Amino acid sequence: MKAPVGIDELLRAGHSDTRIAHELGCHRSTVNRHRHALQLPQSDRLGRIYAEALPTGRVPDFNRWRQPITPEQAAANRAALAAALRPAARPTRKAS
Repeated sequence: MKAPVGIDELLRAGHSDTRIAHELGCHRSTVNRHRHALQLPQSDRLGRIYAEALPTGRVPDFNRWRQPITPEQAAANRAALAAALRPAARPTRKAS
């Protein structure tokens, strides 16, 4: 099977068929046929994004049913954060 140069490297790197087709200027079905010829599984889109450390806009522990915090809780959180970010106190030496 004749394929554009570099298609097998991109397939093995985990890129999606659409991205490879766009990058190499060929049709997505060409990439898909080449993937099947090499017996490679379909790419994992989210796995690829997480591997590249790209922001997805998703929060892993987001619970949409959680109620917003109260102003008192927000103030306590800000105070705790400010305390954590303050530089540590330096030990003083006693003059002898």
